[in-house]
Amino acid sequence: MDYKLSLKSAGIIAGVAAIVAFLAGLIISAGIPVLSNKTEASPSTSGINPILTEQGESPFTRVAEMVSPAVVNISAERVVKTGFEDFKWDFRGPFEDFFREFFKNFPPSESKTKTLGSGFIISEDGYVVTNHHVIKNASNIIIRLTNKKEYKGDAVKIIGSDSRTDVALLKIETKEKLPYLKLGDSDKIKVGDWVMAVGNPFNLEGTVTVGVISAKGRHHIPLSEGPDLQNFLQTDAAINPGNSGGPLINLQGEVIGINTAITSTSGGNIGIGFAIPINLARSVIEELKTKGKVTRGYLGVYLEDLTNEIKEALNLSSLDGVLINEVIPNSPADDAGIKEGDVIIEYEGKKVTDVQSFRLMVASTTPGKTVKLKLIRNGKELELKVKIGEMKEEVAGVTEEKQKTELGLQVVDIDSPEAKGYNISAKKGVVVTAVESNSPSSDAGIQPGDVIIGIGNKVIENLTDFRNALKDLKKGKPVIFQIQRGERKRFIAVKP
Repeated sequence: MDYKLSLKSAGIIAGVAAIVAFLAGLIISAGIPVLSNKTEASPSTSGINPILTEQGESPFTRVAEMVSPAVVNISAERVVKTGFEDFKWDFRGPFEDFFREFFKNFPPSESKTKTLGSGFIISEDGYVVTNHHVIKNASNIIIRLTNKKEYKGDAVKIIGSDSRTDVALLKIETKEKLPYLKLGDSDKIKVGDWVMAVGNPFNLEGTVTVGVISAKGRHHIPLSEGPDLQNFLQTDAAINPGNSGGPLINLQGEVIGINTAITSTSGGNIGIGFAIPINLARSVIEELKTKGKVTRGYLGVYLEDLTNEIKEALNLSSLDGVLINEVIPNSPADDAGIKEGDVIIEYEGKKVTDVQSFRLMVASTTPGKTVKLKLIRNGKELELKVKIGEMKEEVAGVTEEKQKTELGLQVVDIDSPEAKGYNISAKKGVVVTAVESNSPSSDAGIQPGDVIIGIGNKVIENLTDFRNALKDLKKGKPVIFQIQRGERKRFIAVKP
């Protein structure tokens, strides 16, 4: 009996020893994973937030401290003219001409309003980037830094301004070395990346808001002051009135966008703001700096986005590409053999997706450069080479003002987003968007919404035709303008 119990006890002891040896072997062969896992896991249980730095600070704190000194407040005076000549006339009937003449004689009034925006310094010698609409028609510009130092009068110079991208370049004339921001690469930014908007919303200087990139490549955004060349970054970082022109910053403290606009029914932030990608603005800034104006590529076509109906009718494989509605005679497109009905699917090896992206591709091309186009014609792919021309109407803001005051007109291309606010039935021409009081155009009865389709014996199809026709006008000699107002065409004599 005692022998059996001792034998059983010995077996139990031997079994336990074998199990212990087996477990020990596993631990040794695996490099003691149980212990290493326990050691590695301990930091995650200590409550450290992964968004904080090693010092326990928010990374946004460091970025804000780094960039804020180079973000500026921009204020300016703007003269606003009010009167019945600015009223969009929409009356029709037998008394139309009578009432127009009656109200035209009411004297216009002028008032001064202050604009407020933001900007940022991009070089130690004082170049400042902001939005075109912040300084448009402005005088008495004042630039104020976060250290309360102000520059105004002769110390602030407008280098150039581009309405189509809404980018403007100013210069602080000073011998001091100023803090400045580094321009980043907006192409590398991704949806979901953290960003910071810095500016002066509601005159609250040095305001910092944080959010993420919500979307990229936004266009066809209806904005009262443009721009029409759109490729916006969308962000939920709060942007409000006064933020315009300020920088959108990545976590490296680099500028990846220029805060430009919000879309809101209330006029305040609702989490949808738009910024110009810095890669789009970079070439504009450089041209304004070196030439005071922007030179853009010109193809000479009227375009249309593809629809499912067009895709089906033309037996296309996808909705990528743009349809050529019309080719302007003697344009680079005409010279290259591009035809109406062609569908352009590639530009210099890059896929063409829609009208807006294609317009940016062409506009960004250096005039004189020969590029390859891949297109579909009658169901077959072919390649053409085209020498890109120069878009003659692209000039700095100062020159635009000079041209506007010659006849008192502001005009845009008929396919411009600004033209869509009018009830236009014409297919060609330039659309009048503003008429100055007591100007030759106002005296002749030209109104906003009129489409100018002829000047003298010249047909006006676009802005280039319009600019060229103005060059031949002689002061004091009346010239016949052919306009289309609604469905009706009429001739008007304008005396420059």
